[in-house]
Amino acid sequence: MVKYRMTLVVTAHAALFAAALLAAFLLAYNFRWTFNIYSVPHPWFTPMFLPLLAIALPIKLMVFWWMRQYQGTWRYVGLRDLYGVISASFISSFLLILAYLGVENLYDHFFGRLLIDHPRDVALRESSVFLSDWAATIVFVSAARVLVRFYYEDVQPVRGGEPRKRVLIVGAGDAGEALVRELRRMRPAGYECVGFLDDDVVRLHGRIHDVEVLGRTSMLGEICRAKQIDEVMIAEPEAGPRRMRGLVEQCEGIGVRFRTIPAVSEVITGRVQISQIRDVEITDLLGREPVQLDIERIGEILHDRVTLVTGAGGSIGSELCRQIAAFEPARLVLVEQAENNLFEIDRELRGAFPNLTIVPCVADITDERRVRSIFLRERPAAVFHAAAHKHVPMMELNVGEAIKNNIRGTMTVANAAVEAGVEKMVMISTDKAVNPTSIMGCSKRVAELYVQGLNARRATQFVTVRFGNVLGSSGSVVPIFREQIRAGGPVTVTHPDMVRFFMTIPEAAQLVLQAGTMGNGGEIYVLHMGDPVRIVDLARDMITLSGLRPGTDIEIVFAGRRPGEKLYEELSNVGEHIGDTAHPKIGIWKHRREDHEAVQRGIERLLSLADGSDEEAIRGTFKELVPEFQPDAEERRSHEATKPRSHEGTKVKIRRGASGEAPYGLSPE
Repeated sequence: MVKYRMTLVVTAHAALFAAALLAAFLLAYNFRWTFNIYSVPHPWFTPMFLPLLAIALPIKLMVFWWMRQYQGTWRYVGLRDLYGVISASFISSFLLILAYLGVENLYDHFFGRLLIDHPRDVALRESSVFLSDWAATIVFVSAARVLVRFYYEDVQPVRGGEPRKRVLIVGAGDAGEALVRELRRMRPAGYECVGFLDDDVVRLHGRIHDVEVLGRTSMLGEICRAKQIDEVMIAEPEAGPRRMRGLVEQCEGIGVRFRTIPAVSEVITGRVQISQIRDVEITDLLGREPVQLDIERIGEILHDRVTLVTGAGGSIGSELCRQIAAFEPARLVLVEQAENNLFEIDRELRGAFPNLTIVPCVADITDERRVRSIFLRERPAAVFHAAAHKHVPMMELNVGEAIKNNIRGTMTVANAAVEAGVEKMVMISTDKAVNPTSIMGCSKRVAELYVQGLNARRATQFVTVRFGNVLGSSGSVVPIFREQIRAGGPVTVTHPDMVRFFMTIPEAAQLVLQAGTMGNGGEIYVLHMGDPVRIVDLARDMITLSGLRPGTDIEIVFAGRRPGEKLYEELSNVGEHIGDTAHPKIGIWKHRREDHEAVQRGIERLLSLADGSDEEAIRGTFKELVPEFQPDAEERRSHEATKPRSHEGTKVKIRRGASGEAPYGLSPE
């Protein structure tokens, strides 16, 4: 069939053209027909129809080929295809009339006339035949294509006889209409569209492709229960996180799966396809408005200049590399300790940016000689320092490694940047450095102090950018929850009141680039993280998005806080505050000045203790450097302002080890 497709299509069109001309003659002669084609009256078949068919077929076949009417796929026929058929029919009919008139004058004795005894009727019959043939050609060709589409959408049975999934579409606009057409076209995929929901009163209780608009979106939960819906498809391409979150919350405990279509900017083909429909992700619920970047200022730092990224294979580092590459730097130097991660981002960037010079460097940022040689060889103009140990519980168990990687590593990179004449270095920090209760947070705060002090004494500008948790980063709560849900649960949460700030990886990377263009060095910029999110609510939303019921299908377990963890992340230390900048999503931390010499002495003592086992001495030195470090302090913030949603109906347990502490690995932060 594939091999001879064109032959079959041309043959089908030829048959349709012949049928259209035959219908035109039958209509012209009031359907008077005799099986004896030589009999009277009206002997039109042999002397008139066949010769005209011999002229019409070549003309129509050539015109339809010239108009590319044989290349379309009939199962996807639409209005544009109808326009093409009409245009081709009009042109072919016009050429047929011209050919007929010319041949009639030359071969009158062969073709004869339609009605010899009534010249007036002859003209009328000739005109009606050509007009009817034009109309019949359009009707026959279009009908054949529509029948093929009808077969695939409404006749072809569901494969395997499996029951179809009952789908409810939110949004009865253009996207919803396109989606229901695609669902009908893909009947073998096993979907049955039950109805629409829409808040437009004009559309309520109307029908689109024979599918009723059942009510408003506020009735989502009620209708899902009443109609036994399996999947909710959100056909609102520009729906924001609040809108998504509201829809998902209505269906908690029902067990429906949520899916959505891409944003309008992502639909390149203009047609919603099953392959484009994706599951609603937690980022759809927690994401925020797109970041508006000052492209010119960022381009001044990055375009046609050497840029270096440490931790280039990590979640933030790799996203920074992707976005930096779009600014066409002269070279992009990737520094990463993990060989596999470096290989993956290097391969990805080479495929996406074939004209970009990429220099992958396997290197440990604590290796002073290696880092120094890379900087002196590449001479970067801008450095983005994303390499760090970031997991709070792991650093509580490996205090010395936090010192070596987060403090010594930052010192090594910063010193190399100064020696190589780097113009600006951006250090990526964390909100856990504010009033830290963990070794990880305290080590990042000490690293901040070092680069701030270095900025005042060197030509290189050092800027620090601080932000909170990033959705989907390696080892973060979202992929861990996803893995636990996939395994059937339980989903482990440390505490019912645990709250965190979240942003997406692309947003964090974009704001880091923007903050890097600001200031003259020494500043600490804080990314505005939006509203805090309770981790237990995050868990419930992820279970709901998976089409499962929290507490029924997937159990939620509260395992208790682990060492170093805070219930609430804070944005500024006591007595300090965050000021505004020119960018609405970036603030500047009004920090106090520190004694750089005292900071260096404290760091030297920490480095001397890093490989030892005297953790008390290490914590004491941290306390001297960072007075607000309170590893054993109780949470000071009242959490009345952000009460959790009701957990009624959720099955929860408290699970602790023999020592009363939550065992490591049960509950992600």
